Amino acid sequence: MKFARLLFIFSLFFRLTVAMADDMPTYKLLMKEGRIFPETLEVPAMTRFRLEVKNEGPGAAEFESLELKKELVLAPGVTRNLVFFPMKPGTYKFFDDFHPKTGQGRIVAK
Repeated sequence: MKFARLLFIFSLFFRLTVAMADDMPTYKLLMKEGRIFPETLEVPAMTRFRLEVKNEGPGAAEFESLELKKELVLAPGVTRNLVFFPMKPGTYKFFDDFHPKTGQGRIVAK
């Protein structure tokens, strides 16, 4: 009986989590040959969102933000997602750790 109750609670939590994730706005970021497109990404402040990061370059790329405490390594041709919790209004820098001089960008929460 306890197992059935636990299974029900877990399935309910899973459905709610998936439903909330589907309601999140998604923004796309492209990393290619040491560059990031777009360099400036505007998002609504105080809103949870998903960032879809795609590496179209011939080598590895790494999305990294020290301010936001996010890091994501992508092999060539790979697309992955990061979920960001609501941000206060402001500008948050990020970079490609494998191409720090040319791979610079920022997220602007308005």
